[in-house]
Amino acid sequence: MLEEWFLLNGVFNIGDWIPWLSFLDLQGYVKRMKALYKKFDRFHNYVIDDHQTRMETEKDFVPGDVDLLAGGTDTSATTIEWAIHELLKHPHVIEKAKEELDRVIGRNRWLEENDFPNLPYIDAIIMESMRLHPLATFLAPHYAMEDCKVAGYDISKGTTILVNTWSIGRDPNSWDAPNEFLPERFVGKEIDLTGSNFALLPFGSGRRRCPGYNLGLKFVRLICCMDLI
Repeated sequence: MLEEWFLLNGVFNIGDWIPWLSFLDLQGYVKRMKALYKKFDRFHNYVIDDHQTRMETEKDFVPGDVDLLAGGTDTSATTIEWAIHELLKHPHVIEKAKEELDRVIGRNRWLEENDFPNLPYIDAIIMESMRLHPLATFLAPHYAMEDCKVAGYDISKGTTILVNTWSIGRDPNSWDAPNEFLPERFVGKEIDLTGSNFALLPFGSGRRRCPGYNLGLKFVRLICCMDLI
């Protein structure tokens, strides 16, 4: 179900761009989304019912575990896959990353969480991967709270706003050589991934940004380092 959800979350649906064609569901995506919704609904109902029957007699960690699995499994894995994909295409980046790991960690101990601040090049690789390959083309939908004007366009109150994070990450006005994998662009720079830097929004911004971004970053850092070691 998670694979289907991520697939449908990133597809190009004609009805999203040409609303008067949406009722036709030309590509069948709406039908698949509705079927997937029913599957998730049944699954969540099962989890809730099971939780309610046991909550008075024993500790139940299922809700938290489900949140971690649904929000953190495929997202982290996809980020790592893209990072490895780019590393295999750029062997010199692998060498620089290994040099940093050898210098900071050496060969006689395991990586620890307190090593992360001393691995700026590893961080740069991860941020560059997220810039080039965000998990989804669009962030979670937002709504205009009042009439406003953006880039010369009139936006009416209540309009659904879709932020194209893929285009933001490849905007030539914000990035030099935006289509090239260059981790060095992040080295020595303080880049805020929590949403205050609008040139890079892998986790969204504001109160609706990804609630698990901190855990996800640590997990991705750890796995990338282990792969390189």
